[in-house]
Amino acid sequence: MSTGTHGTLRHVSTGALRHRLSRLRWFVRELTGEATYDRYVAHARSHDPDAPVMSRRAFERSRTDAREGDPREGFRCC
Repeated sequence: MSTGTHGTLRHVSTGALRHRLSRLRWFVRELTGEATYDRYVAHARSHDPDAPVMSRRAFERSRTDAREGDPREGFRCC
């Protein structure tokens, strides 16, 4: 909600608020990398629906190992 010129609250429709919140949720998930696992699962299932899919923990461990093992990344402590 925003304020008008007289300091009163201007009405924001429920649909507009939901849209803004969904965009904010999308942005935070992309920023934190949370959506990466969801994309991995969707990709794995679309290519072979019967193949086992890594757990989120195993997926994150694999990503971390790949980043730390890449000489272009250099040493990262955190």
